[in-house]
Amino acid sequence: MTNPITDLAKSDCILVIGSNFAENHPIVSRWVFDAKQRGATLIVADTRFTPTAWQADIFLQLMPGTDTSLLNAMMHVILAEGLENTAFIEERTTGFEALAKTVAGYPPDQAARLTRVPAERIVAAARAYANAKAASLVYCMGVTQHTCGTQTVINCANLAMLCGQIGRPGTGVNPLRGQDNVQGACDMGALVNVYPGYQYVADPAVRTRFAEAWNCPEDQLSTKIGKTVVEMTHAADRGEIRGMLVMGENPIVGDPNSLHVRQALDRLEFLAVIELFMSETAELADVILPAASFAEKRGTKTTTDRRVQWLEKAVEPVGRSRPDWRILCDLAGRMGLQESFAYSSEEDILAEIRRVTPSYAGLAPDRLRSTPGGIPWPCPEADHPGTPILHTHAFARPGGRGVMQPVEYQPPAEETSTDFPLVLTSGRVVMHYNTGAMTRRTRALFRREPELFLQIHPDTAERFGIVSGSAARVISRRGAAVARVRVTRQIPTGVIFLPFHFPATNRLTTDALDPTAKIPEYKVAACRIEPVDETAIARDPG
Repeated sequence: MTNPITDLAKSDCILVIGSNFAENHPIVSRWVFDAKQRGATLIVADTRFTPTAWQADIFLQLMPGTDTSLLNAMMHVILAEGLENTAFIEERTTGFEALAKTVAGYPPDQAARLTRVPAERIVAAARAYANAKAASLVYCMGVTQHTCGTQTVINCANLAMLCGQIGRPGTGVNPLRGQDNVQGACDMGALVNVYPGYQYVADPAVRTRFAEAWNCPEDQLSTKIGKTVVEMTHAADRGEIRGMLVMGENPIVGDPNSLHVRQALDRLEFLAVIELFMSETAELADVILPAASFAEKRGTKTTTDRRVQWLEKAVEPVGRSRPDWRILCDLAGRMGLQESFAYSSEEDILAEIRRVTPSYAGLAPDRLRSTPGGIPWPCPEADHPGTPILHTHAFARPGGRGVMQPVEYQPPAEETSTDFPLVLTSGRVVMHYNTGAMTRRTRALFRREPELFLQIHPDTAERFGIVSGSAARVISRRGAAVARVRVTRQIPTGVIFLPFHFPATNRLTTDALDPTAKIPEYKVAACRIEPVDETAIARDPG
């Protein structure tokens, strides 16, 4: 996020695209609704009429995978009506001419045919965002989980720069992270192409620096970019990966094309899982190493808006469970890497983080303990106050200018056909979290949402002979799932929705990847539906 969460309350216009934060990020929604009470305009672009959309002044109900066209059409309106921030463009960006040429080909009436958003609403949204003194843009996985996800994020940045809505309170481009401490994991190098601090593994100078920091020969650190989760699954299926350690993940439920995932994990010679619960993936493991929960650990976490916080454990770990870092250090020691993993405490680990991650250099434990709300990085020195807002005077790249990159619409990897005439999209619901490993074990939550359900428009339901409350089978090119039907006008015709917290949903999704970020296209899959007998729910409860 370029701005603090609390900055949302200072916005005059908030554009939310691909996020249902009222259910999934309720703390964020608090600040947005504060802004609304102050008179801010809320624009929500989503496939479903969600609880977030209920609050919208302008609701843009678009077809899954058409976000790029919507943003291009908004920029078309802004340029056609002279609403762009010319001073910001000239002083702080490059690439404007190419962007203007591209968006000229996306008039609102043309975009309306593809997105199904009425042209007049596109125009209204563009004017509200561009004319606001301070406008912020918020996005989440509804944008990123597409084969064009990276391109759409680039287009979000294009829109913000075009209107000069960045670098000030109440502005910015603000992604909401899907899980606890995702931002911190990325900062620490839990990505295939970077070390901590987003330092590229392919850079020989970076490798030299980390070999010295980790007390190991340089040739032990590869300059090759690694494999992401889906790529590892395919490699395992081909026999190229023979052993795997799964930590904090439940790929049997959470990964796309999950029947293939199970097949790939079955082919491993050895599978170890670090887990709190006997998840669907843990059931396949040769060895399970019991992990401590968040309440049983101490150390730092980084929030979605880059605030680094120090947390102390609330209770002692149960049984033989231990914090993840201790498990990893013991594993490394048994592999002969004792010197590189010679940590005795969480403070030792943070000390190394500060040495190798320039943006964390000023974040000492005592300082973090005395700052309960946390300190936002970059914080390069001990007396630095932290950086709540990014890009206030310049962008963090050579020359200090932001780059506008034109983005063309590209269709989803899988389009509808005669055999698979419907679009399946997936997402979260308020009662469950992620793969349900915890919430499906929580009696009060499970009682409220005990089985897989599908949302379908009344016209689509009538077309396929589906009745609300009945059971239906959803079939894609990869598998099938049975779900309880909920007929609702909150979803467009031709589209169905399944929550991904239940094991059956990702049997259906495609493992086609964004070529840059390698994120799977969870949000678009071609499918068909058919009514089934009620007993099918009992046989396949999701």
